Amino acid sequence: MANFSKSNVPQFSVEVYQNEYLPEGGREVNAIVTVTSTGGGTTGGVPLTDASPAPVRAAGQAPGAAVVLMVDCSGSMDYPPTKMRNARDATAAAIDTLRDGTLFAVVAGTHVAKDVYPGNGRLATADVHTKAQAKDALRRLNAGGGTAIGTWLRLADRLLGAADVDIRHGILLTDGRNEHESPEDLRAALDACAGRFTCDTRGVGTDWEVKEVTAIASALLGSADIVADPAGLAADFTRMMENAMGKEVADVALRLWTPVGVEIVFVKQVAPTVADLTGRRTEAGPRAGDYPTGSWGDESRDYHVCVRVPEAGVGQEMLAARVSLILPAAAAGEPPQTLSQGLVRAVWTDDMAASTSINPQVAHYTGQAELAHVIQQGLDARKSGDLDGATAKLGRAVQLASASGNADTAKLLSKVVDVVDAATGTVRLKARVAEADEMTLETRSTKTVRVKK
Repeated sequence: MANFSKSNVPQFSVEVYQNEYLPEGGREVNAIVTVTSTGGGTTGGVPLTDASPAPVRAAGQAPGAAVVLMVDCSGSMDYPPTKMRNARDATAAAIDTLRDGTLFAVVAGTHVAKDVYPGNGRLATADVHTKAQAKDALRRLNAGGGTAIGTWLRLADRLLGAADVDIRHGILLTDGRNEHESPEDLRAALDACAGRFTCDTRGVGTDWEVKEVTAIASALLGSADIVADPAGLAADFTRMMENAMGKEVADVALRLWTPVGVEIVFVKQVAPTVADLTGRRTEAGPRAGDYPTGSWGDESRDYHVCVRVPEAGVGQEMLAARVSLILPAAAAGEPPQTLSQGLVRAVWTDDMAASTSINPQVAHYTGQAELAHVIQQGLDARKSGDLDGATAKLGRAVQLASASGNADTAKLLSKVVDVVDAATGTVRLKARVAEADEMTLETRSTKTVRVKK
């Protein structure tokens, strides 16, 4: 790991929100863990509390970064011809946004992957000359061939893996389904790349498969979105690259230590998007496990931790879990660095009011996770012809979006259903729905609104 300069030092804080009181015999403990990184000189984060920990690293140079841009060049990118032109322009805009000194490469993706700049398995160092050369290489890209996204990711992994940098990131654009390799091949590629680099994915137009694109982003801890109109690609790519250039710390893990007898029910990211991390645990010593969170700039994220504790009597209390932020060892022989930590407690009481009160943060994010789930269920039911099921699930989604103040999701839902009464979730399915509207709702269904603390 490279060191950080004093003027560009991210700091992390952990805050735990929970109702620690359980009734006699109660076992399930829920907590929302808010992690905040700030002071990295990136995007202006949230002020830290007085208990904020020391900076992540000692004085030195800012972390290095490497980025690979993967551009779909399959035959369908020529229909309409403006799609390929917009993809070239968007990639050029992203290249212009690269911070000087960043290592980068451009990969043309079809049924095979080719590093079209700088080529020969190398990465270029961003400056005015290499950016101009890369944009010249983009102008020579033409559409033709099939789609095998796993091969693109594996090439990106080889390129990024050769770079001696902290931040490794990919940006992937596709307009079609992954038809020229098996789902197993794509899954194997994702398994091979997971934890090695992060990747933002974008689907352009409406001929791609939402679940494929979102699965790539989920596996590689990046964002996924739709750009229905190719004319919007340049602005979107610029924002994506600005966000990537704002990352200061890579490979941060959320470590959960639990006492003997405590079971982990789940660990989920719940803001800014819902992502289940439970199955991504790696063991980190006795009764401890690490959950990946990817790269951080100036930002704040929320995680929902649920554990099951042994039964106990009134008046007893225990530490249910210790949540720590861990940075891997910078060099062989060095210990991992603890950036910050918080405690999850359990206290048994016979005070009914205390033990039945639901913490507002826990209640809010439980609803947001359900919102994402019922949107997916409703859209799947609609596609399968189960109109009654679709109406019920999407009605519940409207109700949850309204109750939580998730105005963006409510607006997307209104393009798929006619809302009769948002408070009760009474809706009617629209007879005609634009494919782009349905895909946008599905792609953005996991985006959440922050709870007001």
